[in-house]
Amino acid sequence: MTDAATPRTTLSLKSRVAVAVAAVVLVGGVIVLVAALAYGRHAAREAYDRLLVGAASDIAESITIRDGQPVVDMPVSAFELLSLARKDRIDYRVVDRDGRTLTGSAEAPRPETRRDLALYGGTFGTEPARYAAVVRRFAERGYSGPVEVIVGHTLRARQDLARDIAQNALAVLGLAGAVIALFASLAVASALRPLTNIGDALAHRDPTDLTPLREPAPREIAALRDALNGFMRRLERQLTANRTLISDAAHQLRTPVAAIRVQLQAAAEEPDPERKAALIARVQNRAGAFGHLLEQLLSQGMVIHRGDAVAKEPLDLRDVALEIYEQSETALFPEGAEVRLDLPPKEVAVSGDMLSLTEAGKNLLGNALRHGTAPVALGVRRVGGEAWLWVRDAGSGPGPDILDRMGERFTRDNASAGIGGLGLAIASSVAANHDGRLDRHSDGDGFEIALSLPLEEAA
Repeated sequence: MTDAATPRTTLSLKSRVAVAVAAVVLVGGVIVLVAALAYGRHAAREAYDRLLVGAASDIAESITIRDGQPVVDMPVSAFELLSLARKDRIDYRVVDRDGRTLTGSAEAPRPETRRDLALYGGTFGTEPARYAAVVRRFAERGYSGPVEVIVGHTLRARQDLARDIAQNALAVLGLAGAVIALFASLAVASALRPLTNIGDALAHRDPTDLTPLREPAPREIAALRDALNGFMRRLERQLTANRTLISDAAHQLRTPVAAIRVQLQAAAEEPDPERKAALIARVQNRAGAFGHLLEQLLSQGMVIHRGDAVAKEPLDLRDVALEIYEQSETALFPEGAEVRLDLPPKEVAVSGDMLSLTEAGKNLLGNALRHGTAPVALGVRRVGGEAWLWVRDAGSGPGPDILDRMGERFTRDNASAGIGGLGLAIASSVAANHDGRLDRHSDGDGFEIALSLPLEEAA
């Protein structure tokens, strides 16, 4: 049974081109054959009709009037013209004004319409034939009136000529089809060579090599190469994020876990109730810090993953601010702390991931509540062509050297009481995933940090 997950292999491009060329040649062959037959018949008719008209005209020119009667002196040139159709049987007839046959076969059909020149079909015995009738008019004392010359022959030579024309056209078409097929095969092989090169380059790569492909390729295949490069860039970001998460977890979690273990052991062995209570309190504080760190590590991994895995959607940044406020109200607000919510009356449209933006805003607000100076405000506003999700507190903020390292992981300054760390690294990652940035500034009213995003036109 075929595995549904196995990629399906379809007809090769060379085979598709071969089928397409064969179909074009076949259809073209039918069209050319029909056209060639029609043209051959027309050309044969024109050629042999001229022979008939020439022979009839020669016979008509040879007629003279003697003693009041037309006399026909059959010219040799007329028969020479008719003899050019070697396989055909010849028929002729000369008729005077009274309808009498002066010479030739009385069975030769006359045209239905009397004209100076008429071409028409008929039969010669049991075979189809073609006839030409030429009328010569006399106005002499002894004879006044027309003399009609009828010349005809069968259609064998005409059919042979039409068949030859059609066969020659088909031979040219067949040769052209073979040449087209050859050049199409060479063109397909040349066009597919960049794909083969890309496949070979990927097949011989080390599994950990995710550097971009540099193989030259035409525009159509370059789109595939660039898509592969984009996929490998996203895959590399995911792998880097996973390695970073594992490295951070191994490095940052080992020390607090060991400290909690040692302090619990000391508390278990401590006979003094007051010191035991102090040790337990320290364990509780470390456990809380440990839980916050673990939450940030998982949050960072989630944010980096969603940056490539989740499609952006139209959002109102005011809804993001409300979500941040509601989620942080019980988890982050210390007892007695207040956060002012400042939202504009009109929609502030952005394109983004609701969960990632909310997580970034929660980290900005959490830093302000833990390390800033009350009062703290959370808001949204438009700044030129950008939408800002900002957090402000009344403190002076960190120093310039700390501001330069705010997006780095696990940077910490004792004077700033932990303004660095994973919180702002998470916010910086979210900003980068949304083609935005982190803006911060300090003035006389306090310190403000904002997640700056491209503003979208409201629907």
